[in-house]
Amino acid sequence: MPYKLVCGLEIHAEVKTNSKMFCSCKNDPFGAEKPNIYTCPVCLGMPGGLPVANRKAIELTIKLGLALNCQINLFSKFDRKNYFYPDLAKGYQISQFDIPFCHDGYIDTSEGRVGIHRIHLEEDTAKLSHQEIDLDGDGELEKVTLVDFNRSSVPLIEIVTEPDIKSATQAKEYGQKLRQIMRYLDIADCDMEKGGMRLEANISLRKESRTELPDYKVECKNINSFKFLEAAIKFEIDRQTEILQNGSTPIQETRGYNPSTGKTFSQRSKEDAADYRYFPDPDLPPIEFTQAEIDTIKNKIGELPDAKSVRFTKEYNLNEKSAKDLTINRTESVFFEEVLSLAKNESLECQKVINSLLNKKIEFSFEEKAADVLARFKTATTSDTVDTKELQITIDKVLSANQDAVDKYKAGKTAVAGFLIGQVMKELGKKVDIAIVREQLVASLS
Repeated sequence: MPYKLVCGLEIHAEVKTNSKMFCSCKNDPFGAEKPNIYTCPVCLGMPGGLPVANRKAIELTIKLGLALNCQINLFSKFDRKNYFYPDLAKGYQISQFDIPFCHDGYIDTSEGRVGIHRIHLEEDTAKLSHQEIDLDGDGELEKVTLVDFNRSSVPLIEIVTEPDIKSATQAKEYGQKLRQIMRYLDIADCDMEKGGMRLEANISLRKESRTELPDYKVECKNINSFKFLEAAIKFEIDRQTEILQNGSTPIQETRGYNPSTGKTFSQRSKEDAADYRYFPDPDLPPIEFTQAEIDTIKNKIGELPDAKSVRFTKEYNLNEKSAKDLTINRTESVFFEEVLSLAKNESLECQKVINSLLNKKIEFSFEEKAADVLARFKTATTSDTVDTKELQITIDKVLSANQDAVDKYKAGKTAVAGFLIGQVMKELGKKVDIAIVREQLVASLS
């Protein structure tokens, strides 16, 4: 391809707190029984409503920044981002502009490091619902847009990368790793089907020989799955390549993605930061932390997935794939480590134990005690002892009764050894170590 991808991601995730970002209303937009029940003058944007910042949400934002190797601003503030849209009752969103809580971090992927430009905290908007309703009772449906303010002012973390992403697969991997870390730290549920995590990709192309950033970018907004993110980027690469090859420049705009067609579509021209007329929110005082307070938050992070996966390979002699599979979920990783620790103490082969669990050869649940699960593994895999003489008598009997298979083996068709081993095991009627049977059988056939 004559062009290479220049891509950065902006990912929003709703923070797990009891109350909203700037008021005491319940933070549970997905669990609400009906619209507009978790509201007050502040999150409804009524005149006179005074916001108060949620300290827990701020600390969780800093915790994420530390986990992602960010620098932390000990002094920060909230700003007003001014724009009009029906889901924003105040006419502005409380966000952060020039002094975010976190900046200059990174996540490593299999395709290289993705720099994190900034992590800031803001409030979510209300939710719009487009429906057809009989407003006049005359049986005729009219198209309307309804507004649910249960989501208004829910704390929302935004993670903005540098334009370091070089492929659609790298974008997908980065997003998945970010979600895993946020879930590990219990910062966000990241339920993408409900909108708890939303993906946006800034996509442009430049010639292979160039190093400067392109003079345009296309933003694909509100993508709700990593599969769709990957597909949207791939489509944009093809679309923009065609435009550039025809001697034109893609329009700087915001586009959506249609999963049914697999294509992006134009939504509106892209605003610049100046269009939002940012200024410090006069109702919210600046936020200040001491380094000691930041260190206290850092000490609560614990072991993250990548580090735990590496430790599992070294400490329990697991292969890389198994180690990654065991550390996808924090709660499950704790359970698996309890099993591994017991297995190691009993000098059992940890990889064999884990294979049995991951391949469902041993049924188990994460609510069980690790000792009970390991006991079932030992019962299922413990071999009976067999006398060498008894085994040889059985082998001779099987070989005598299956002369055709013996002839095939000696003719070079060694796969029939599996059949003969099965016959020996059946004749013995015991759970004998198959390696012992194979060794003695092959010796008898030689």
